[in-house]
Amino acid sequence: MGWFEALVLGLVQGLTEFLPISSSAHLRVTAAFAGWDDPGAAFTAVTQIGTELAVLLYFSRKIGRIISHWFKSLYNREYRHDPHARMGWLIIVGSLPIAVLGLLFEDQIEHTFRDLRITATTLIVFGLLLLLADRIGQQQRDLDHLTVKHGLAFGFFQALALIPGVSRSGGTITGGLFLGYKRADAAEYSFLLAVPAVMASGFYQLADIAAGEGPAWGPTILATVVAFGVGYVVIAWLMAYIKKNSFLPFVIYRVVLGLILLALVFAGVLDPNAGPVES
Repeated sequence: MGWFEALVLGLVQGLTEFLPISSSAHLRVTAAFAGWDDPGAAFTAVTQIGTELAVLLYFSRKIGRIISHWFKSLYNREYRHDPHARMGWLIIVGSLPIAVLGLLFEDQIEHTFRDLRITATTLIVFGLLLLLADRIGQQQRDLDHLTVKHGLAFGFFQALALIPGVSRSGGTITGGLFLGYKRADAAEYSFLLAVPAVMASGFYQLADIAAGEGPAWGPTILATVVAFGVGYVVIAWLMAYIKKNSFLPFVIYRVVLGLILLALVFAGVLDPNAGPVES
């Protein structure tokens, strides 16, 4: 992987990680359209460390209180019913599904699920599910209503994002909307919930960088830094946008992109497991 390729993929990662359009799908699709090799699951996971650092910075005060109060709740009874300590436990609970499923389906995540036909299909299907959830969800609950059962439900939807095209934020927000949460609250919990899962996945995959046919350290670090800067701007914009607007533009974009991908694959223009078909 060259420096220019890393720069482009870092921009793509930062732009798409928090929007409900799937960053892993866009990294996969960008490489396919450009004729580059699939950057791979390891590169995707490591660059996501950059975007999660953006989450830590944007929500730094809230995350600081969550961590502090959670630790205090371990030995101080006064903090056991504190909302920040409770959120710490709910983030742990919500992280369980993706931790279990990520280990169980590690081989499929790195190979089978990266087929462009699967990516295109999930872009369309989960885009329509997001539209349905946005239309029928009551959007009355805030994070004070979050329960263990709801945390696990959020976590299950997050785990579906192990398949490129689902979208970590989009899948989690869809689950939250179906449960009746407001757009901004569902988005905030999805961002907080992603931190431990994504950071763990990124550090777990570090050993695969520069190993075998994996990307080199230099370009990977560049992509991660770019993803951090761009991701921070996108978080700020999205949190303001969804307070007054629906997810319809993202749904339309997902469906159109998915249909284009399917057409190009079945027309023989794109190899579903690589980039452009060689003539």
